[in-house]
Amino acid sequence: MVKQQSANRANQHREAPAARPSAPRHSAGPQALNLDPVIHERARLGIISALAVNETLSFNDLKKLLDVTDGNLSVHARKLEDAGYVRCTKSFVGRQPRTEYQLTAAGRRALKEYLSEMEEVIRTTRERE
Repeated sequence: MVKQQSANRANQHREAPAARPSAPRHSAGPQALNLDPVIHERARLGIISALAVNETLSFNDLKKLLDVTDGNLSVHARKLEDAGYVRCTKSFVGRQPRTEYQLTAAGRRALKEYLSEMEEVIRTTRERE
């Protein structure tokens, strides 16, 4: 009984984790940028860009190329995979696990749209100079 009361008191003081706000959509006056928040983050943009110019890359190749930790790469790659932008294939080479990533058609389209938006920002900025 005492343990349960103690546990109940401890739970009363815990707050629910704050919801993470989604990436804001920026407004540049009358035109709003429509940047894909899944791609716009630096590590994910690096992953998708590297895969755009390489047919496949291993987890270790991406880790070295982007200079990120295992955990960081894993989380960002999973977000891209959940969005359908990259495909992850796990296998073994001998007894060593091997994880390879490949850009999907949806990922290639998303990157193309993202780059078009960024090119528009650059063009508009240069016109205003």
